[in-house]
Amino acid sequence: MTIPAEYQRASVEFEKFMVDARDLSGLATTNMAYNMVVGVLHVFRRRLSVQEALRFAGVLPAVLRAIFVSDWDTEQPRLAFGDRASMTGEVKQLRQAHNFSPDTAIHDVASALRRHVDPQELERVLASLPPEAQAYWRV
Repeated sequence: MTIPAEYQRASVEFEKFMVDARDLSGLATTNMAYNMVVGVLHVFRRRLSVQEALRFAGVLPAVLRAIFVSDWDTEQPRLAFGDRASMTGEVKQLRQAHNFSPDTAIHDVASALRRHVDPQELERVLASLPPEAQAYWRV
C-alpha cells in the first residue's frame, strides 16, 4: 500500500490552513497564528470526554489532529463550556508573551477549519457532541 495522500501532503495542507487562519484573524504571520490555533483546539479539547475528543480528532487533517492531542493530560478534569469571551480569554493564556490571538480567535479558527475538513464528516461528528461543542465551531 502506498502512503496515504493525507500524510504525504500533511505539511502542505497544514501551511494552507495556517495561511487561512492568519488571514482570517488579521495576524501578520503564520507563526503568530500558531498559538491561536493551538489555544483554540486545546480549549475545546478540555471540554470533551476522551471518547468525544478522539471522535472529533478523527475529522481533522493530520497535523491539526496531532496538535489537538499534543500535550494531553487525559486525567485533567473536564471543564464546562462557558461563554465565547471567557473561552477566548483561555485561548489567550497559552504562551502569553507570544500570543497574539484576537477576540475573534475561536470564530477565525473555526472558519479556517471548515475550509480544510470534509463538511459532512465535521457536521456528523459535531452532531454527536453536546450542543455547546457544536456552538463552539459555529461560524
